[in-house]
Amino acid sequence: MIAWSGARRANLLWSVAMVDPEPPRDCHLCPRLVDYRQDNRAAHPDWFNGPAPSFGDPQARLLVVGLAPGRTGANRTGRPFTGDYAGDLLYSTLLRFGFAEGRYGATPDDGLRLVDCMVTNAVRCAPPGNRPLPMEEAACRPFLAARLSALPRLRVIVTLGDVARRNVQRALGVRGVSTSVGHGAVLELGACTLIHSYHCSRLNTNTGRLTPDMFHAIFSKAQARLCAHSA
Repeated sequence: MIAWSGARRANLLWSVAMVDPEPPRDCHLCPRLVDYRQDNRAAHPDWFNGPAPSFGDPQARLLVVGLAPGRTGANRTGRPFTGDYAGDLLYSTLLRFGFAEGRYGATPDDGLRLVDCMVTNAVRCAPPGNRPLPMEEAACRPFLAARLSALPRLRVIVTLGDVARRNVQRALGVRGVSTSVGHGAVLELGACTLIHSYHCSRLNTNTGRLTPDMFHAIFSKAQARLCAHSA
C-alpha cells in the first residue's frame, strides 16, 4: 500500500476508507458535468456517457493517470483512452513495453489486457472542452485517492499532464504542490515514484511538444524503476 505522507495521513486514510475507487454510474457530484452527460445522452444514447471506470490489473505496480475522458473517447466507449488519438499512442506504448497484451482496437471489446498496469483519470466524467473546473477536480479526487490506496502493489505512477500530476499529489496529501513540472520529472512520494509526462493528446503530438520517442522514454523510466523495486 502507499505510504501516505504528512500530518494529514489519518484523515486521508479515514476518508479513503469511506469511498469506493470507482464512482457510481450516475454520479451527481458535479452539476456542470452531469448536465454535459445528459446532453450527450440525449444526442448519443448509444454512447457510454458516464464516469469512465479504471481499466487494468488490480494488482498493478504501475498506474497511468490521465486528465479526464474525452467526449468521443472514453465518454463514448466507457474505457479510459479508448477511441481517440491519445489512446492510440498510450496503448501502443504499453504494448511496446510489455504492460499490455493483445491488440488495441479502439473498442472496449478488442480483447486488450493490461499487465501489471492500470489506467485511470483524475476526473472520471467528460468535461466540456476537456477542461474540468478546480471544484470538479476536488469533487472527484476522493475516487482517485481511493484508487491509489486500493492498489496493494503500486510502485510507479505515470501522470499525463499537470492536472493529473497535481491531483495525484493532492490525493496523496503532498503539500506545496507546484503549478507545473517538466516532462520526464521524477518525484519520490513515499513508497511510490511519480514520473511526469506531457499528455499524449493530439494537440501535443501534432505540435511536436511530445514525440513518440519522448513518450516511450517515460515508460522506459517506469520499467527501470519497477525492475529496481524487484531487485
